[in-house]
Amino acid sequence: MNTSSHSPICPCGSGNSLDACCGHYHDGHPAPCAAALMRSRYSAYVLGLVDYLVATTLPAQQQGLDRQSISEWSANSTWLGLEVESSEVFGGKPEHAFVTFTARWHDGQGEHSHREQSSFVQNDGRWYFIDPTVPVKTGRNDDCPCGSGYKFKKCCAGYFNR
Repeated sequence: MNTSSHSPICPCGSGNSLDACCGHYHDGHPAPCAAALMRSRYSAYVLGLVDYLVATTLPAQQQGLDRQSISEWSANSTWLGLEVESSEVFGGKPEHAFVTFTARWHDGQGEHSHREQSSFVQNDGRWYFIDPTVPVKTGRNDDCPCGSGYKFKKCCAGYFNR
């Protein structure tokens, strides 16, 4: 993290300094909303902050993440920008959200653009990304893997594998 008084511009595209934007979350402060978490995760890819990417993924999925692949993709890509199109927050306990975004990057195979609607859940004051590539072995009547204390079918079931 840059400790000088002239922090670089945040990679998330907000136009703010890294220290005043995503760097604050990278340092351990919880993102206030799913869209802020999405932006901070993009910035983490740009900056190679694999530990942050893991820590902000749903805890029940963290062991299933391929840290080496995340690190290689981060390091071997030139990140070209992020556009957050929308953020929809759904009430209830726990709170869930969808964030629709487009990320652009360049790698050895050329330039890429990826549009996605990601799912997020808030638990104990922190937002977490629900990773659609990491399966969670749970039945509809099992406790939800987000840790809410609710049954999966009454909680996150509709937000997995979208």
